[in-house]
Amino acid sequence: MQTFQWKFFRSGGVDQVHLTRGEELVRLGELDQKLWVALACPTQGVEFDARTLEFLDADHDRRVRASELIAAARWVGQVLSDVEELARRSDVLPLSAIATSNDEGALLEKTARELLESLGKHDATAISLQDTVDAIAHFDQQAANGDGVVPPSASSDPDVQALIADIVRCTPDAPVDRSNEPGVDRESVATFFTSLTERLRWIDEGRSEDVLSLGDATPGAYRALEAVREKIDDYFARARLAAYDERAAAVVNRTQDAYLEATREALTAGAEALSDFPLARVEPGRPLPLVEGINPAWTDALHTFRRLAVEPLFGDIDTLSDTEWSELKARLTPMRNWMSAEPATHLGPLSEQRLREISEGEGRTQLDALLTADEARAPQANAIARVEKLIRFNANLLDLANNFVAFQTFYRRQGPAIFQVGTLYIDRRACDLCVHVSNADRHIKLAGHSNAYLLYCDLRNARGETMSIAAAITDGDVDNLMVGRNGVFYDRDGNDWDATVTRIVDNPISIRQAFWSPYKKALRLLESQLTKRAQAAEAKSTKKLEAGVASADAATSQPSSAPTGTGAAAGTDQPSPPKMDLGTLAAIGVGVGGLTAALSLFLGAFLGLGVWMPLGIIGLILLISGPSMFIAWLKLRTRNLGPLLDANGWAVNAMARVNVPLGRSLTGVATLPRGSSRELRDPFAEPRSRWPRYLLIATALILAVLWWTGRFDAWLPESAHREVIFAPAPPPAHSPADSASPSP
Repeated sequence: MQTFQWKFFRSGGVDQVHLTRGEELVRLGELDQKLWVALACPTQGVEFDARTLEFLDADHDRRVRASELIAAARWVGQVLSDVEELARRSDVLPLSAIATSNDEGALLEKTARELLESLGKHDATAISLQDTVDAIAHFDQQAANGDGVVPPSASSDPDVQALIADIVRCTPDAPVDRSNEPGVDRESVATFFTSLTERLRWIDEGRSEDVLSLGDATPGAYRALEAVREKIDDYFARARLAAYDERAAAVVNRTQDAYLEATREALTAGAEALSDFPLARVEPGRPLPLVEGINPAWTDALHTFRRLAVEPLFGDIDTLSDTEWSELKARLTPMRNWMSAEPATHLGPLSEQRLREISEGEGRTQLDALLTADEARAPQANAIARVEKLIRFNANLLDLANNFVAFQTFYRRQGPAIFQVGTLYIDRRACDLCVHVSNADRHIKLAGHSNAYLLYCDLRNARGETMSIAAAITDGDVDNLMVGRNGVFYDRDGNDWDATVTRIVDNPISIRQAFWSPYKKALRLLESQLTKRAQAAEAKSTKKLEAGVASADAATSQPSSAPTGTGAAAGTDQPSPPKMDLGTLAAIGVGVGGLTAALSLFLGAFLGLGVWMPLGIIGLILLISGPSMFIAWLKLRTRNLGPLLDANGWAVNAMARVNVPLGRSLTGVATLPRGSSRELRDPFAEPRSRWPRYLLIATALILAVLWWTGRFDAWLPESAHREVIFAPAPPPAHSPADSASPSP
């Protein structure tokens, strides 16, 4: 069977499909998903039309999957008469491009014309995205707009408006109409009236004689009793314990130390510091006093309890026995049971009178009519939304595919990819590969496997908004990059943000940077050690100086009548400086000798190379820099965009490499503009020292003397010895013919 002929390009170390035509887009379902660069992308943290992503995210899980992209492309292919309209990527769609040969296309074409007519464009032959947005905004402001939500403004009846407002007040997370006004839907209306019925039934049950055992005084008596129930139960329990064992009498009352602790500070008017103490002094069989001898922290509460709960049942009494307390609780138990049975509703803001007005009115019927009228326009609202969906897909779907199925936009450098959120300027560099980060701790665990040098930055703009990004440094060096450095970030809209580096993932940037890395590390280590030693020496010197000053102060503060010898002895009572023994001197000598021998051996081997000495220098350099360069080469070969995106919710399906040439294009290093001039004289330049020149001349002279005295003869070829170079020329040899000729 003849299959569709796909075109591919190779970039990032992987073959990627080349999508340029509408037919290629609508046939994405025929492309093996193993050849897709990504299989899912998030709907947040990417620079792409949010409404298009919302239409694509069919299951509303905040991710666009391959299946959803395929379904969208297939739908567009069915409703367009010319699929190559997708390749134009235009947000203006000719009406003739909509296929009317199927029901879906015919409905879209009809709805598009109605939208244009609602805007007064009766003769228009194309509909733009802006036309759709304007028409939808007009449609959403209508009372019935098909979203199933009715706001108060949907009715002209004040009573219905008040009812809707009351339901909204009593509904947590009330639904919002397309006009951005809170309202009611069928679920919230049903919940409200169910709660209303339950609450009114509960209120009616509270009117029974059983519950109102003390008549109209019952609610007040119940509240007063509940305020002191726990403390009175505690008092009688302590009294019973004291009656059980006389030894407990001293324990159930607080000790003197407890009173001292509670009264350590000034007591307030209510003596709250004593609130944990018993209501009154506990004695075996003693009733609870209600007037005198009461804990000051509970005086007001007990007086209210006596007036509202005790007097209606027992009259004007000054004490309450354990039996009377049990009887009082029993009389108010029905009220307590009724109160605990209160239905859990959100109707607290509405009074009983308002609830009964709503229950007896016709508001439920009127709301049902409004909701039915609104729902009747749902098909029209859905058709309008599908027109918007078609226009947005026509404008954006091919761009998304080139940032999803293939990373053509990124690898062809046709502009920023949808995962590139802006540009970070820091340390004379512009970093284009910046991705959004929602959680740095979670992101860094996976993004670190990308083998890229990453800067994690916290951003803040002038409006106080915050954001976090991860920026890949792919060119230059890292000498001046550290946590805490500040830069400026420009988002895709050109807005600037203050950027502060919070974390760094260290990886090689280039072979050149890796070559110098060992020397720079050694230099930093040397500087660190020298700094530590200098600080230690300074601290030691300061300590000695302070000790000397202290000794001098002690000497001058002694009485003048003290003998001179005694003062001298006191002033010099310091430990004598340690002496270096012969063993230490011998060890130092052996160490210096060994170091000298090793240096001589190395110098001899190096000078013995003769004419091969330059290769020896190169070999020494490679011995130092080679391992670092090799590791950098390995990591740069595997520098991968995938983990950086997967940490943000992508599902990258390929080894998306970022090689050195591509990396250089992603990080711009500061260079002078072409044709610019530069003044080389620096008025504040450091003065040049003559010592390096003197040292060079001295070294050359020493080497020349050593060579002249034959110290290098053992390591140099014979032709380079001084005796050979400066030996006198031998006399010319005489031929036999000359010696045989007769003398004149």
